[in-house]
Amino acid sequence: MKIWIAHPEGLPLMGPIPEQAELSVLTAPDAPLPGDPAQVAFWVPPFLAGGATTALLPRFTSLRVIQLLSAGADAWTAVVPDGVTLCDARGVHDSSTAEWCVGAILSSLRRFDHLARTQAERRWAYDDVVPTDELAGKRVLIIGAGSIGTALARRLEPFEVSLTFVARRAREGVHGVDELHRLLPEHDVVVLIVPLTPATTGLVDKAFLAAMRDGALLVNAARGPVASTDALTAEAATGRIWMALDVVDPEPLPSDHPLWTMTNVLITPHTAGSVRGVLRRGYALAGEQVRRFCAGVPLENVVSDGY
Repeated sequence: MKIWIAHPEGLPLMGPIPEQAELSVLTAPDAPLPGDPAQVAFWVPPFLAGGATTALLPRFTSLRVIQLLSAGADAWTAVVPDGVTLCDARGVHDSSTAEWCVGAILSSLRRFDHLARTQAERRWAYDDVVPTDELAGKRVLIIGAGSIGTALARRLEPFEVSLTFVARRAREGVHGVDELHRLLPEHDVVVLIVPLTPATTGLVDKAFLAAMRDGALLVNAARGPVASTDALTAEAATGRIWMALDVVDPEPLPSDHPLWTMTNVLITPHTAGSVRGVLRRGYALAGEQVRRFCAGVPLENVVSDGY
């Protein structure tokens, strides 16, 4: 059984591989093919692969499984052929994305972004920011109650915050998305950690932002199109709320876009999940999935309805 992965350094990270599995490496869609894609049954494409990678799919005529290295499957859900099981990397990015969220929240509230700019100016900017805001005592709304949201909650609890979860459906301890506009005015920090699906595209619009309380912080660690860029720009321009964005729409954000220069907006270039440990965790998952597939055991993290 032929298996293609995207990183040569992933080979020793996968653990023991069944004897019938033959591994090869395809690092990028424009790289020389290591063999005939029509013979590949299990494929681990590159992290955050885009349209050039998904365009190869028609050539994988024997494909049975796609194991992603990303938590989001939005680039794949509409193009995966019938009969192919799509699996995401749920769990792989929990720690890194949760860490980014905590760092972005603290940086925004304590004005580290502004102070980094004044450091570059060699200016002692005490009077610019003091007194800063603080995380202690904040009411945090986490939109997305999956594994990353749960990991974020664990990391925020020691900061003496109150936490509220929202998901697409209500359940014990979690509010449904239909309650958002009641919850938004009650919270100081709103964190987006949802997959990009038809239901979440444009979730953050003018009405969503207007419902947020004055001085609140919006954190987007999901996908850019979850939030309307026009709505973000218009609301940020008023100075009424703060924003920390790891994802935007489009990416990269054009250099002349007004969000770059707004002092109440912190932007990072989609780095939340791009950490040194991602391949170690990602290929440990891929190896386990290969062993499951070869043994006829049900796979983990099978994507259904975009989740």
